[in-house]
Amino acid sequence: MKHVIGLMSGTSLDGVDAALIETDGEARIRALAGVERRYVDEERAVLHAAVEAALAWGFEGDEPDFSAAEAVLTRTHADLIEQVLATSGLARDQVAYVGFHGQTVLHRAPTPKRAGATRQIGNGQALANKLSIPVVFDFRTADVAAGGQGAPLVPLYHQALSENAGLSGPLGILNIGGVANITYIAEDGAISAFDTGPGNGLIDAWCQRVGHGTYDADGQLAARGEESAARLAELMAHPFFAQPVPKSLDRWDFSLDPVANLPEAEGAATLVAFTADTIAHAVAQAGPCRDLLVTGGGRRNPTLMRRLQSALPDTRVRPVEDVGWRGDVMEAEAFAWLAARVAQGLPTTVPETTGVARPTSGGQIVQPR
Repeated sequence: MKHVIGLMSGTSLDGVDAALIETDGEARIRALAGVERRYVDEERAVLHAAVEAALAWGFEGDEPDFSAAEAVLTRTHADLIEQVLATSGLARDQVAYVGFHGQTVLHRAPTPKRAGATRQIGNGQALANKLSIPVVFDFRTADVAAGGQGAPLVPLYHQALSENAGLSGPLGILNIGGVANITYIAEDGAISAFDTGPGNGLIDAWCQRVGHGTYDADGQLAARGEESAARLAELMAHPFFAQPVPKSLDRWDFSLDPVANLPEAEGAATLVAFTADTIAHAVAQAGPCRDLLVTGGGRRNPTLMRRLQSALPDTRVRPVEDVGWRGDVMEAEAFAWLAARVAQGLPTTVPETTGVARPTSGGQIVQPR
């Protein structure tokens, strides 16, 4: 058992989470400290500029200069590690590894005619130097190079948590971040996983477009509106939903165009319905689901959670806190756990989770200099 810290900055660009766990990189997991830090406006602007530059690049030609955004990531992530150490009382030399996801700025799923590509920015060496702790980073590239989707990366951790808690299938574990993804554990313990569609990403973007802040706090804007059946049908016609699993996507694969002319509350309600119905579609693809445990920021949106339960009347939809898990830092925990696996050469993705050709251990380990 080793102490490992995981770090996660999601596509919503709202902030960074850190979690300390004690683990063997398998089913033995003990949750310790967990902390969060929101990005200030200036930091978010730099990261958003990096995403815009990546979208314009599109993996064609010379890669943009991401150094300014990487400096923001190094500083903010190191600050959060200091908080974890202070909260836990651990010394630096008691932490075996830091699992550093970095910031996804562009992701392109593979197709039969085109290889996949993914880019997470973040200077692992600079972070290791600043912390004087070994850093594991660049978790997705090896999976994509081996023919996988490169996402989602958390399913094996969900499976380990379920084993640790004595939970059995049929069970779904849903992460609603900027993009939503599901881990499905069948009654016989078999696992499958894939991205389901937009999570909070479109809802957040709509709120920013209409001047309602950076997200829909407590789902209040959507609660005031009626969803548009016609616009919802247009959104649901996206070809992603007809693809077989496993599959992945980028937050920016979907557009606000179908709801562009709706009133503010109606647009928000329609986007909430879109997220809920795409998740229900994913559950139908995965298999019968007795329980759906929800993690990520979306579980804090009561309007979304009610709409999701309505879309899944035969499934009990509830937050992961109901089984004692930490929904605010679960992805950060996952990258701590994955770092422990990389250090041992254990798989971080398997064919059932990303479609990779064979179980693959992703990630690079750098020592502080």
